[in-house]
Amino acid sequence: MIVAERLTKIYSIGGQELKAVRGVNFSVERGEFVSIVGHSGSGKTTLLSMIGGLTRPSYGRVLIDGTDIWSLSDEELSRFRNKKIGFMFQFSSLIPTLNVKANLLLPVALSGRVERHHEERAMELLERLGLEHIAGAYPSQLSGGEQRRVAVARAFINRPEIILADEPTGDLDEESEAQVMELLTRMNRKEGVTVLLVTHNRELAAQTDRILRMRGGYLQES
Repeated sequence: MIVAERLTKIYSIGGQELKAVRGVNFSVERGEFVSIVGHSGSGKTTLLSMIGGLTRPSYGRVLIDGTDIWSLSDEELSRFRNKKIGFMFQFSSLIPTLNVKANLLLPVALSGRVERHHEERAMELLERLGLEHIAGAYPSQLSGGEQRRVAVARAFINRPEIILADEPTGDLDEESEAQVMELLTRMNRKEGVTVLLVTHNRELAAQTDRILRMRGGYLQES
């Protein structure tokens, strides 16, 4: 489902080149749950961002279901991302003027009309994360952990085929972390969602089908 070929990202800093990702080749099959582990600065987040169509590679290409995503126009790539991919970032990035339910439904609203089944989906996701009681609350009224779990739920609202998760359980307590991993595992097993998880937590990585390791911009089987 996901194929990376010679994927490379070079940043120019102060007249010097910094190779964040170095000629990475790998593939993820449909329905796989794959984790990428590595130290801070190893290139994990940059790699995930290129796969998700957020950061343009310096070289190489990314194929998703046979589509070379970086050959698409900006508008085509935006539509492709919204249809195929759900993102979980290190920060919740909730809109402060929208309540929890509206934040969850934002990806739907941006791509079309919010229907009743979308609202039902939003409440179902909140219930799975133990958040149904705060559907009408605003981000400023939530704890950091609650905000993070709302952002996790939002990634699933459009029923994406792929979830790209960058440290989605960082700063969460053990109970909230377990809820997030349970949701990821359930969606992977029950709905066939392909999951690519970036984490520094080896215990979380051990729950996935396959572990890859980033080191100095290179990727290898762990």
